[in-house]
Amino acid sequence: MTTKKFYWGDSSSSMQTEGAWNEGGKGLSVYDVREATETTSDWKHGIDRYHRYEEDLDLLQEMGMNFYRFQTSWSRINPMGDGEFNEEGLRFYDQYIDAMLDRGIEPMLCLYHFDMPLHLAQNYEGFMSKHVIDAFVDYGKKVVDRYKHKVKYWVTFNEQNLYSTPLALLYGGTLNTADTAENIHQIAHNIMVAHAKIANYIHETTDGKIGGMLAYSNMYPATNHPKDVLVAREWDEFVNQHLLDAFCGHGYSKQVRTYQQQHLKLEISEEELAEIAKQSSDYLAFSYYCTGSISHKNIPTGIAPNYYLTYGEVENPFVSDNPWNLGIDPLGFRDIINKMYQKYHVPIFPVENGIGTQETWDGQNPIQDDYRIFYHEQHIKAMMDAITIDGCEVLGYLGWGLIDLPSSKGDMEKRYGMVYVNRGNHELRDMKRVPKKSFNWFKEFLQTTEVK
Repeated sequence: MTTKKFYWGDSSSSMQTEGAWNEGGKGLSVYDVREATETTSDWKHGIDRYHRYEEDLDLLQEMGMNFYRFQTSWSRINPMGDGEFNEEGLRFYDQYIDAMLDRGIEPMLCLYHFDMPLHLAQNYEGFMSKHVIDAFVDYGKKVVDRYKHKVKYWVTFNEQNLYSTPLALLYGGTLNTADTAENIHQIAHNIMVAHAKIANYIHETTDGKIGGMLAYSNMYPATNHPKDVLVAREWDEFVNQHLLDAFCGHGYSKQVRTYQQQHLKLEISEEELAEIAKQSSDYLAFSYYCTGSISHKNIPTGIAPNYYLTYGEVENPFVSDNPWNLGIDPLGFRDIINKMYQKYHVPIFPVENGIGTQETWDGQNPIQDDYRIFYHEQHIKAMMDAITIDGCEVLGYLGWGLIDLPSSKGDMEKRYGMVYVNRGNHELRDMKRVPKKSFNWFKEFLQTTEVK
Protein backbone atom coordinates (compact mmCIF):
# COMPACT_ATOMS: atom_id res chain seq x y z
CA MET A 1 0.00 0.00 0.00
CA THR A 2 1.10 3.58 -0.52
CA THR A 3 2.58 5.34 2.45
CA LYS A 4 0.95 8.51 3.74
CA LYS A 5 4.41 10.07 3.83
CA PHE A 6 4.53 10.17 0.04
CA TYR A 7 1.82 11.91 -1.97
CA TRP A 8 0.32 10.67 -5.22
CA GLY A 9 -2.25 12.87 -6.82
CA ASP A 10 -3.67 15.15 -9.46
CA SER A 11 -3.45 18.85 -10.37
CA SER A 12 -5.82 21.18 -12.19
CA SER A 13 -6.93 24.81 -12.42
CA SER A 14 -10.32 26.36 -11.81
CA MET A 15 -10.84 27.84 -15.28
CA GLN A 16 -10.01 24.52 -16.97
CA THR A 17 -12.39 22.51 -14.79
CA GLU A 18 -15.12 24.37 -12.92
CA GLY A 19 -17.28 25.93 -15.61
CA ALA A 20 -20.28 27.69 -14.02
CA TRP A 21 -18.81 30.95 -15.24
CA ASN A 22 -21.96 32.92 -14.41
CA GLU A 23 -23.21 30.98 -11.38
CA GLY A 24 -22.75 31.31 -7.64
CA GLY A 25 -22.07 35.03 -7.71
CA LYS A 26 -18.89 34.62 -9.74
CA GLY A 27 -17.47 37.68 -11.48
CA LEU A 28 -15.87 37.68 -14.92
CA SER A 29 -12.24 36.75 -15.41
CA VAL A 30 -10.17 37.45 -18.51
CA TYR A 31 -10.82 33.86 -19.60
CA ASP A 32 -14.60 34.12 -19.42
CA VAL A 33 -14.71 36.62 -22.30
CA ARG A 34 -12.41 34.74 -24.66
CA GLU A 35 -14.25 33.26 -27.61
CA ALA A 36 -13.83 29.81 -29.09
CA THR A 37 -11.75 29.38 -32.24
CA GLU A 38 -11.71 26.68 -34.89
CA THR A 39 -9.36 24.57 -32.77
CA THR A 40 -10.20 25.67 -29.21
CA SER A 41 -13.21 25.91 -26.93
CA ASP A 42 -14.38 28.89 -24.93
CA TRP A 43 -13.80 28.89 -21.17
CA LYS A 44 -17.36 28.95 -19.89
CA HIS A 45 -17.92 25.28 -19.13
CA GLY A 46 -14.63 23.49 -18.45
CA ILE A 47 -15.58 19.96 -17.48
CA ASP A 48 -18.44 21.17 -15.25
CA ARG A 49 -16.57 20.32 -12.06
CA TYR A 50 -18.55 22.96 -10.19
CA HIS A 51 -21.49 20.54 -10.36
CA ARG A 52 -19.61 17.22 -10.67
CA TYR A 53 -16.77 17.46 -8.17
CA GLU A 54 -18.12 14.60 -6.04
CA GLU A 55 -17.94 12.26 -9.02
CA ASP A 56 -14.46 13.41 -9.96
CA LEU A 57 -13.12 13.08 -6.42
CA ASP A 58 -14.62 9.58 -6.26
CA LEU A 59 -12.56 8.68 -9.33
CA LEU A 60 -9.36 10.04 -7.80
CA GLN A 61 -10.08 8.12 -4.61
CA GLU A 62 -10.74 4.93 -6.58
CA MET A 63 -7.43 5.37 -8.38
CA GLY A 64 -5.69 5.54 -5.00
CA MET A 65 -4.80 9.22 -4.96
CA ASN A 66 -4.15 10.83 -1.57
CA PHE A 67 -3.41 14.38 -2.73
CA TYR A 68 -5.02 16.98 -5.00
CA ARG A 69 -3.68 20.36 -6.03
CA PHE A 70 -6.56 22.63 -7.00
CA GLN A 71 -7.09 26.34 -7.50
CA THR A 72 -9.57 28.80 -6.10
CA SER A 73 -10.93 31.24 -8.66
CA TRP A 74 -10.13 34.81 -7.59
CA SER A 75 -13.22 36.15 -9.37
CA ARG A 76 -15.47 33.52 -7.76
CA ILE A 77 -14.32 34.61 -4.32
CA ASN A 78 -14.07 38.32 -5.11
CA PRO A 79 -16.06 39.10 -8.28
CA MET A 80 -14.33 42.43 -8.97
CA GLY A 81 -10.97 41.31 -7.65
CA ASP A 82 -10.73 44.27 -5.29
CA GLY A 83 -14.32 44.59 -4.05
CA GLU A 84 -16.60 42.71 -1.71
CA PHE A 85 -16.02 39.03 -1.07
CA ASN A 86 -18.61 36.56 -2.29
CA GLU A 87 -19.79 34.28 0.50
CA GLU A 88 -21.48 31.90 -1.94
CA GLY A 89 -18.18 31.34 -3.71
CA LEU A 90 -16.40 30.71 -0.42
CA ARG A 91 -19.08 28.20 0.60
CA PHE A 92 -18.49 26.30 -2.64
CA TYR A 93 -14.83 25.87 -1.73
CA ASP A 94 -15.84 24.93 1.84
CA GLN A 95 -17.76 22.00 0.39
CA TYR A 96 -15.11 21.18 -2.21
CA ILE A 97 -12.31 20.95 0.37
CA ASP A 98 -14.47 18.98 2.80
CA ALA A 99 -15.24 16.50 0.01
CA MET A 100 -11.49 15.97 -0.51
CA LEU A 101 -10.82 15.46 3.18
CA ASP A 102 -13.76 13.07 3.49
CA ARG A 103 -12.04 10.85 0.90
CA GLY A 104 -8.63 10.96 2.54
CA ILE A 105 -7.29 13.35 -0.11
CA GLU A 106 -4.92 16.04 1.16
CA PRO A 107 -5.63 19.39 -0.53
CA MET A 108 -3.01 21.78 -1.89
CA LEU A 109 -4.51 25.18 -2.67
CA CYS A 110 -3.17 27.35 -5.51
CA LEU A 111 -4.32 30.97 -5.46
CA TYR A 112 -3.70 32.07 -9.06
CA HIS A 113 -3.56 30.21 -12.37
CA PHE A 114 -3.55 33.03 -14.96
CA ASP A 115 -7.26 33.96 -14.58
CA MET A 116 -7.11 37.65 -13.66
CA PRO A 117 -10.46 39.21 -12.67
CA LEU A 118 -11.59 41.16 -15.73
CA HIS A 119 -12.15 44.36 -13.74
CA LEU A 120 -8.49 44.42 -12.67
CA ALA A 121 -7.27 43.74 -16.19
CA GLN A 122 -9.41 46.46 -17.74
CA ASN A 123 -8.76 49.12 -15.13
CA TYR A 124 -5.25 48.40 -13.86
CA GLU A 125 -3.47 46.20 -16.46
CA GLY A 126 -3.29 43.33 -14.01
CA PHE A 127 0.03 42.71 -12.29
CA MET A 128 1.62 45.75 -13.89
CA SER A 129 -0.12 47.61 -11.06
CA LYS A 130 0.84 47.90 -7.39
CA HIS A 131 -2.89 48.15 -6.66
CA VAL A 132 -3.35 44.63 -7.99
CA ILE A 133 -0.58 43.37 -5.69
CA ASP A 134 -2.60 44.73 -2.76
CA ALA A 135 -5.83 43.26 -4.11
CA PHE A 136 -4.22 39.84 -4.54
CA VAL A 137 -2.77 39.91 -1.03
CA ASP A 138 -6.21 40.80 0.39
CA TYR A 139 -7.73 37.90 -1.55
CA GLY A 140 -4.93 35.54 -0.54
CA LYS A 141 -5.20 36.40 3.16
CA LYS A 142 -8.95 35.90 3.03
CA VAL A 143 -8.50 32.41 1.59
CA VAL A 144 -5.69 31.54 4.02
CA ASP A 145 -7.76 32.65 7.01
CA ARG A 146 -10.79 30.73 5.80
CA TYR A 147 -9.06 27.43 5.07
CA LYS A 148 -5.91 27.33 7.22
CA HIS A 149 -7.41 24.68 9.50
CA LYS A 150 -8.13 22.40 6.54
CA VAL A 151 -5.40 23.17 4.00
CA LYS A 152 -1.77 22.59 4.99
CA TYR A 153 -0.09 22.90 1.57
CA TRP A 154 -0.13 26.12 -0.47
CA VAL A 155 1.06 27.56 -3.77
CA THR A 156 0.49 31.20 -4.66
CA PHE A 157 1.20 31.39 -8.42
CA ASN A 158 1.11 28.54 -10.88
CA GLU A 159 4.39 28.34 -12.82
CA GLN A 160 5.70 31.64 -11.52
CA ASN A 161 8.74 31.71 -13.82
CA LEU A 162 6.47 32.17 -16.85
CA TYR A 163 6.13 35.78 -15.70
CA SER A 164 9.82 36.17 -16.51
CA THR A 165 9.08 35.41 -20.17
CA PRO A 166 6.94 37.16 -22.81
CA LEU A 167 4.00 35.10 -21.49
CA ALA A 168 3.98 37.51 -18.54
CA LEU A 169 1.79 39.90 -20.51
CA LEU A 170 -0.93 37.30 -21.08
CA TYR A 171 -0.78 35.43 -17.79
CA GLY A 172 -0.26 38.57 -15.73
CA GLY A 173 -3.65 39.89 -16.78
CA THR A 174 -2.58 42.76 -19.03
CA LEU A 175 -4.62 43.88 -22.03
CA ASN A 176 -2.66 46.79 -23.52
CA THR A 177 0.82 46.54 -22.03
CA ALA A 178 3.76 46.65 -24.47
CA ASP A 179 5.99 43.60 -24.87
CA THR A 180 9.25 44.97 -23.45
CA ALA A 181 11.91 43.59 -21.13
CA GLU A 182 11.09 46.40 -18.71
CA ASN A 183 7.44 45.39 -18.47
CA ILE A 184 8.25 41.69 -18.14
CA HIS A 185 10.64 42.39 -15.27
CA GLN A 186 8.13 44.69 -13.58
CA ILE A 187 5.37 42.07 -13.71
CA ALA A 188 7.75 39.36 -12.47
CA HIS A 189 8.82 41.56 -9.56
CA ASN A 190 5.28 42.56 -8.62
CA ILE A 191 4.26 38.92 -8.57
CA MET A 192 7.25 37.98 -6.41
CA VAL A 193 6.23 40.69 -3.94
CA ALA A 194 2.70 39.29 -3.84
CA HIS A 195 4.04 35.75 -3.37
CA ALA A 196 6.41 36.81 -0.59
CA LYS A 197 3.69 38.63 1.32
CA ILE A 198 1.41 35.59 1.27
CA ALA A 199 4.26 33.17 2.07
CA ASN A 200 5.32 35.27 5.02
CA TYR A 201 1.71 35.59 6.20
CA ILE A 202 1.23 31.81 6.08
CA HIS A 203 4.41 31.24 8.09
CA GLU A 204 3.47 33.92 10.62
CA THR A 205 -0.18 32.94 11.19
CA THR A 206 -0.59 29.23 10.39
CA ASP A 207 1.14 25.85 10.62
CA GLY A 208 0.81 25.47 6.85
CA LYS A 209 3.57 24.89 4.32
CA ILE A 210 4.21 26.91 1.19
CA GLY A 211 6.74 26.86 -1.60
CA GLY A 212 7.40 28.65 -4.85
CA MET A 213 6.49 26.89 -8.08
CA LEU A 214 8.15 26.94 -11.50
CA ALA A 215 7.45 25.45 -14.91
CA TYR A 216 10.93 23.95 -14.98
CA SER A 217 12.44 22.40 -18.09
CA ASN A 218 16.08 21.96 -18.92
CA MET A 219 17.11 24.11 -21.85
CA TYR A 220 20.13 22.25 -23.20
CA PRO A 221 22.86 23.98 -25.25
CA ALA A 222 22.35 22.95 -28.87
CA THR A 223 26.09 22.22 -29.20
CA ASN A 224 29.24 22.50 -27.09
CA HIS A 225 29.92 25.91 -28.64
CA PRO A 226 30.74 28.21 -25.71
CA LYS A 227 28.09 30.71 -26.79
CA ASP A 228 25.40 27.99 -26.77
CA VAL A 229 26.47 27.07 -23.25
CA LEU A 230 26.39 30.75 -22.26
CA VAL A 231 22.88 31.49 -23.55
CA ALA A 232 21.53 28.28 -21.97
CA ARG A 233 22.98 29.32 -18.61
CA GLU A 234 21.77 32.91 -18.87
CA TRP A 235 18.26 31.73 -19.76
CA ASP A 236 18.25 29.49 -16.70
CA GLU A 237 19.54 32.31 -14.49
CA PHE A 238 16.98 34.89 -15.62
CA VAL A 239 13.96 32.57 -15.74
CA ASN A 240 14.61 29.93 -13.06
CA GLN A 241 17.56 30.43 -10.70
CA HIS A 242 16.69 34.08 -10.11
CA LEU A 243 13.35 33.03 -8.63
CA LEU A 244 14.62 29.96 -6.78
CA ASP A 245 17.14 32.14 -4.96
CA ALA A 246 14.34 34.47 -3.90
CA PHE A 247 12.01 31.60 -2.87
CA CYS A 248 14.73 30.28 -0.57
CA GLY A 249 15.44 33.56 1.21
CA HIS A 250 18.59 34.58 -0.68
CA GLY A 251 17.03 37.55 -2.43
CA TYR A 252 17.28 38.14 -6.16
CA SER A 253 20.11 36.81 -8.31
CA LYS A 254 23.04 39.25 -8.43
CA GLN A 255 23.34 38.88 -12.19
CA VAL A 256 19.69 39.68 -12.80
CA ARG A 257 19.67 42.65 -10.37
CA THR A 258 22.78 44.03 -12.05
CA TYR A 259 21.10 43.77 -15.44
CA GLN A 260 17.96 45.47 -14.12
CA GLN A 261 19.91 48.34 -12.58
CA GLN A 262 22.00 48.90 -15.70
CA HIS A 263 19.33 48.54 -18.40
CA LEU A 264 15.82 48.96 -16.93
CA LYS A 265 13.76 51.46 -14.98
CA LEU A 266 11.67 49.50 -12.51
CA GLU A 267 9.51 50.32 -9.54
CA ILE A 268 11.28 48.26 -6.88
CA SER A 269 11.33 49.59 -3.33
CA GLU A 270 13.64 48.67 -0.46
CA GLU A 271 10.57 47.65 1.53
CA GLU A 272 9.59 45.18 -1.23
CA LEU A 273 13.11 43.75 -1.38
CA ALA A 274 13.06 43.28 2.39
CA GLU A 275 9.75 41.39 2.15
CA ILE A 276 11.24 39.14 -0.52
CA ALA A 277 14.40 38.51 1.49
CA LYS A 278 12.33 37.52 4.54
CA GLN A 279 10.53 34.67 2.80
CA SER A 280 11.36 30.98 2.88
CA SER A 281 10.05 27.84 1.18
CA ASP A 282 9.04 24.60 2.87
CA TYR A 283 9.40 22.88 -0.51
CA LEU A 284 10.12 23.82 -4.11
CA ALA A 285 7.30 22.84 -6.46
CA PHE A 286 7.50 22.53 -10.22
CA SER A 287 5.69 21.31 -13.30
CA TYR A 288 7.53 19.19 -15.83
CA TYR A 289 6.56 17.92 -19.26
CA CYS A 290 9.57 18.14 -21.56
CA THR A 291 12.95 19.71 -22.23
CA GLY A 292 14.23 21.97 -25.00
CA SER A 293 17.40 23.11 -26.73
CA ILE A 294 18.83 26.53 -27.47
CA SER A 295 21.33 27.92 -29.99
CA HIS A 296 23.01 31.33 -29.89
CA LYS A 297 23.02 31.75 -33.68
CA ASN A 298 19.77 33.65 -34.21
CA ILE A 299 19.62 35.53 -30.90
CA PRO A 300 20.03 39.27 -31.55
CA THR A 301 22.95 40.98 -29.83
CA GLY A 302 21.98 42.90 -26.71
CA ILE A 303 18.51 41.39 -26.25
CA ALA A 304 17.35 40.54 -22.74
CA PRO A 305 17.85 36.86 -21.84
CA ASN A 306 14.10 36.68 -21.14
CA TYR A 307 13.64 36.61 -24.96
CA TYR A 308 16.33 34.07 -25.83
CA LEU A 309 13.91 31.24 -26.54
CA THR A 310 11.88 33.43 -28.90
CA TYR A 311 14.85 33.48 -31.27
CA GLY A 312 17.10 30.64 -30.21
CA GLU A 313 15.01 27.53 -29.48
CA VAL A 314 15.90 24.63 -31.78
CA GLU A 315 14.89 20.98 -32.08
CA ASN A 316 16.76 18.48 -29.94
CA PRO A 317 17.27 15.28 -32.00
CA PHE A 318 18.14 13.24 -28.91
CA VAL A 319 14.68 13.29 -27.27
CA SER A 320 11.40 11.93 -28.62
CA ASP A 321 8.66 14.31 -29.71
CA ASN A 322 4.92 14.35 -29.22
CA PRO A 323 2.56 15.96 -31.80
CA TRP A 324 3.16 19.40 -30.23
CA ASN A 325 6.94 19.17 -30.76
CA LEU A 326 7.67 18.83 -27.05
CA GLY A 327 10.84 16.93 -26.23
CA ILE A 328 9.88 14.01 -23.97
CA ASP A 329 12.80 13.45 -21.64
CA PRO A 330 12.44 11.45 -18.38
CA LEU A 331 16.16 11.86 -17.58
CA GLY A 332 15.61 15.61 -17.67
CA PHE A 333 12.99 15.16 -14.94
CA ARG A 334 15.56 13.48 -12.69
CA ASP A 335 18.08 16.19 -13.50
CA ILE A 336 15.68 19.02 -12.54
CA ILE A 337 14.93 17.38 -9.19
CA ASN A 338 18.68 17.19 -8.54
CA LYS A 339 19.35 20.68 -9.81
CA MET A 340 16.99 22.14 -7.23
CA TYR A 341 17.56 19.80 -4.31
CA GLN A 342 21.36 19.64 -4.37
CA LYS A 343 21.63 23.45 -4.45
CA TYR A 344 18.93 24.45 -1.97
CA HIS A 345 18.46 21.31 0.21
CA VAL A 346 14.72 21.95 0.34
CA PRO A 347 12.23 19.11 -0.32
CA ILE A 348 11.13 18.95 -3.96
CA PHE A 349 7.53 18.50 -5.06
CA PRO A 350 6.71 17.73 -8.72
CA VAL A 351 3.12 18.98 -8.87
CA GLU A 352 2.44 18.55 -12.61
CA ASN A 353 3.56 15.85 -15.01
CA GLY A 354 1.80 14.33 -17.98
CA ILE A 355 1.48 13.91 -21.71
CA GLY A 356 -1.17 15.52 -23.89
CA THR A 357 -2.33 13.80 -27.05
CA GLN A 358 -5.38 13.56 -29.30
CA GLU A 359 -7.77 10.74 -28.48
CA THR A 360 -11.20 9.63 -29.62
CA TRP A 361 -13.63 7.38 -27.79
CA ASP A 362 -15.75 4.83 -29.64
CA GLY A 363 -18.59 5.26 -27.17
CA GLN A 364 -18.14 1.86 -25.59
CA ASN A 365 -14.60 0.60 -24.97
CA PRO A 366 -11.89 2.16 -22.78
CA ILE A 367 -9.23 4.12 -24.65
CA GLN A 368 -6.03 2.06 -24.91
CA ASP A 369 -3.53 4.76 -23.94
CA ASP A 370 -0.37 2.66 -23.58
CA TYR A 371 1.73 5.71 -24.56
CA ARG A 372 0.47 7.51 -21.44
CA ILE A 373 1.28 4.54 -19.24
CA PHE A 374 4.79 4.45 -20.73
CA TYR A 375 5.26 8.21 -20.18
CA HIS A 376 4.27 8.07 -16.51
CA GLU A 377 6.22 4.84 -15.88
CA GLN A 378 9.39 6.39 -17.24
CA HIS A 379 9.02 9.65 -15.33
CA ILE A 380 8.16 7.92 -12.07
CA LYS A 381 11.23 5.70 -12.50
CA ALA A 382 13.38 8.79 -13.09
CA MET A 383 11.95 10.36 -9.93
CA MET A 384 12.63 7.19 -7.94
CA ASP A 385 16.23 7.22 -9.17
CA ALA A 386 16.55 10.81 -7.95
CA ILE A 387 15.34 9.64 -4.52
CA THR A 388 17.12 6.29 -4.12
CA ILE A 389 20.33 6.84 -6.09
CA ASP A 390 20.88 10.60 -5.85
CA GLY A 391 19.56 11.14 -2.31
CA CYS A 392 16.98 13.80 -3.15
CA GLU A 393 14.04 14.40 -0.82
CA VAL A 394 10.81 14.34 -2.82
CA LEU A 395 7.38 14.83 -1.27
CA GLY A 396 5.19 13.32 -3.97
CA TYR A 397 4.23 13.01 -7.61
CA LEU A 398 1.18 14.75 -9.08
CA GLY A 399 -0.10 14.19 -12.59
CA TRP A 400 -1.67 16.98 -14.58
CA GLY A 401 -5.32 16.84 -15.51
CA LEU A 402 -5.74 13.13 -14.79
CA ILE A 403 -9.38 13.72 -15.66
CA ASP A 404 -9.49 15.28 -19.15
CA LEU A 405 -9.76 19.06 -19.29
CA PRO A 406 -9.14 21.78 -21.90
CA SER A 407 -5.43 22.45 -22.42
CA SER A 408 -3.80 25.73 -21.42
CA LYS A 409 -4.80 27.11 -24.83
CA GLY A 410 -8.37 25.82 -24.52
CA ASP A 411 -7.99 22.72 -26.71
CA MET A 412 -10.20 19.93 -25.36
CA GLU A 413 -8.75 17.56 -27.94
CA LYS A 414 -5.29 17.74 -26.34
CA ARG A 415 -6.01 15.26 -23.58
CA TYR A 416 -3.85 14.53 -20.54
CA GLY A 417 -6.31 12.46 -18.53
CA MET A 418 -6.48 8.90 -17.36
CA VAL A 419 -10.23 9.49 -17.42
CA TYR A 420 -11.89 10.53 -20.69
CA VAL A 421 -14.44 13.36 -20.52
CA ASN A 422 -17.00 13.16 -23.32
CA ARG A 423 -16.94 16.67 -24.71
CA GLY A 424 -15.19 18.38 -27.59
CA ASN A 425 -14.15 21.91 -28.36
CA HIS A 426 -17.54 22.90 -29.73
CA GLU A 427 -19.81 20.14 -28.42
CA LEU A 428 -20.42 19.75 -24.71
CA ARG A 429 -22.14 16.35 -25.20
CA ASP A 430 -22.90 14.62 -21.88
CA MET A 431 -19.44 15.07 -20.29
CA LYS A 432 -19.51 11.44 -19.19
CA ARG A 433 -16.39 10.30 -17.33
CA VAL A 434 -14.87 7.12 -18.81
CA PRO A 435 -11.69 5.58 -17.29
CA LYS A 436 -8.95 4.78 -19.81
CA LYS A 437 -6.53 1.87 -19.67
CA SER A 438 -4.06 4.08 -17.78
CA PHE A 439 -6.60 4.59 -14.97
CA ASN A 440 -6.48 0.92 -14.04
CA TRP A 441 -2.70 0.80 -14.53
CA PHE A 442 -2.19 3.64 -12.04
CA LYS A 443 -4.70 2.09 -9.64
CA GLU A 444 -2.80 -1.22 -9.65
CA PHE A 445 0.55 0.59 -9.45
CA LEU A 446 -0.45 2.46 -6.30
CA GLN A 447 -1.74 -0.70 -4.64
CA THR A 448 1.72 -2.25 -4.82
CA THR A 449 4.04 0.74 -4.48
CA GLU A 450 5.61 2.15 -1.35
CA VAL A 451 8.10 5.00 -1.21
CA LYS A 452 10.39 5.10 1.81
